[in-house]
Amino acid sequence: MTDQAKKIIFSGSVQGIGFRYTVSRISVRYSLTGYVKNLADGTVEVFAQGKLSEIDLFIEDIKESFAGYIRGCKESNESCNTSFADFRIAF
Repeated sequence: MTDQAKKIIFSGSVQGIGFRYTVSRISVRYSLTGYVKNLADGTVEVFAQGKLSEIDLFIEDIKESFAGYIRGCKESNESCNTSFADFRIAF
């Protein structure tokens, strides 16, 4: 099965609480590449690529870890980006 990619925008109280670091640590459980970064509007953007089942489990783990902080989650399918070799915190 070919890799797929999703961009996820998390809104709520998601900055200043270790969200990016925790998302980075959660990504280690999955075979994904991509990034997590804060956006100027107070949301956090996650770009994840790999097997769709892994991406979906990754997103569910994030939602469970920050259940009290996330108010919204918008997912969109994206084109894969072969320049990512790992998953990292972007600035």
